[in-house]
Amino acid sequence: MKIYDLPTPVFLVDLDVLEQNIKETADIVKTYGKRLWPMVKTHKSTEIAAMQKAAGAEGFLVGTLLEAERLVEKGFNDIMLAYPVAGRQNLKRVIRLAQKARIILSIDCVEVAREINSALEENGVELEYLIIIDSGLRRFGVLPEDAAGLARELAALKTLKLVGIATHPGHVYGASGPEKVDEIARQEVDALRTAAGILEKEGFKVEIVATGSTPTFRYAVKDERINVLRPGNYVFYDVIQASLGVVPLEKCSLTVMGTVISRPRPGNMILDVGSKCLGLDRGAHGISLMKGFGAVAGHPELTLVSLSEEVAKVEVEGETSLKVGDRVRIIPNHACAACNMAGYLVGCRGEEVERVIEVDMRNGTRKPKIFI
Repeated sequence: MKIYDLPTPVFLVDLDVLEQNIKETADIVKTYGKRLWPMVKTHKSTEIAAMQKAAGAEGFLVGTLLEAERLVEKGFNDIMLAYPVAGRQNLKRVIRLAQKARIILSIDCVEVAREINSALEENGVELEYLIIIDSGLRRFGVLPEDAAGLARELAALKTLKLVGIATHPGHVYGASGPEKVDEIARQEVDALRTAAGILEKEGFKVEIVATGSTPTFRYAVKDERINVLRPGNYVFYDVIQASLGVVPLEKCSLTVMGTVISRPRPGNMILDVGSKCLGLDRGAHGISLMKGFGAVAGHPELTLVSLSEEVAKVEVEGETSLKVGDRVRIIPNHACAACNMAGYLVGCRGEEVERVIEVDMRNGTRKPKIFI
């Protein structure tokens, strides 16, 4: 079957590009003697996670407990939680997971640690944890110089074992251009080196020094102190990554194919791809480098100027060969958000459909046990 035989809108993933992206990043990590624990929130697919593991990923970073549960069900045994966990029901889920796999928590305050410790004590469970370091995003994490103070307080909680530190330089997505990316990468590395040094001076063992961000990956992987890399977006890439100078658009493996359904006036056309496929993302954390709500592959004359839920309004600059009924492939601004809109991706090579890839780790795709 050809991709143009598919109904639209449809999420396509170019398997040749996807496989090359996965291999390339894994090879870079191996070259520098580091460990790869990719963030799975980008693709939310256990099949793509299996591809990453086959290429050398040792474990996975998750953004939700459902992602962790799906991975463990599929036999993946090494999971880091990117964010702190709180609440009785969520902690029960963590404890169930810990009975089947290695679960590494992330903690940045005493209050959440005490709640976790109480739940673990009740169930006779001990877990490893990372201290989250704030490298500039000002979201989760303690400042590097405060890491040892938090570690001393948490040392009294006997169910928790400190194994390292981690950061996410998410403010890179607010960078004004490629030159700013290196500056933020230096902040990321400096924050981790400072925190690790202070902790070790205070007598704490820091086995894991982890970070993750696709834009800063190639800088961070070279630092001798960092030993775990946790990028996520690299499997797909997107317009944000291209705008930051990370990759050319040709490296973007995920597209949404749509059909021109109207040309109501000169200079405009309408596509059957809206915000429920592409999202309304103009860039995370303030980036303003993109033009429109996605890039139409092979058609620089087109700009997606607005999205309704099911359709896109497109402005045509100059001439275009497109007419009603023609198909186009749109590279999302933010692949992670777009992929979360889909239940499956159609894997293709060139114009040939090869297989369907389930997006099986999305929240809302499984009833909680309380309702069963």
